[in-house]
Amino acid sequence: MTFLQTTLLTTVFGTAMIVLSGCATTQALSPQQCQAGNWQDIGYADGLAGRSGAYFGRHIENCSPVANSAPNRELWEQGRQQGLKQFCTELNAYKLGREGYAWQPVCPLENIEKLEEAYNQGRYYYLRQRDMEYLSAPYPWGYGRYGYASPYSWRSPLWRPGW
Repeated sequence: MTFLQTTLLTTVFGTAMIVLSGCATTQALSPQQCQAGNWQDIGYADGLAGRSGAYFGRHIENCSPVANSAPNRELWEQGRQQGLKQFCTELNAYKLGREGYAWQPVCPLENIEKLEEAYNQGRYYYLRQRDMEYLSAPYPWGYGRYGYASPYSWRSPLWRPGW
């Protein structure tokens, strides 16, 4: 496999992964889910994902074209609050920070100091690992010892074959 084929394959695979991960995180409700109207379970799932109260607007947009599917904000919020009890734990806050995710202000204020401290510890670890990987990585195109390519090296943009 040539370098160009490998690069093309890597680019296509990377793009596919980004597209698929985007679909998994913003998945719309199906018409069947809108009609079933189990809004407490839908809210619970949204709470487990750490979604804010503003996310309910997406459900309204997704379910408006479906007949007989009026979203119930009260049931959804009850379920979301139950899900947030599972989401708003110190371990989860630490995991979010360690994986590099941004802190979302969706948790109740009663235990917020402990959650923010756990998140900050995870975030510190994430930033430290990221910086270490950056510092230990070689230069992008295999540049020489001093950070630049010699004009006589095949890696240089000025290099031309001698034949």
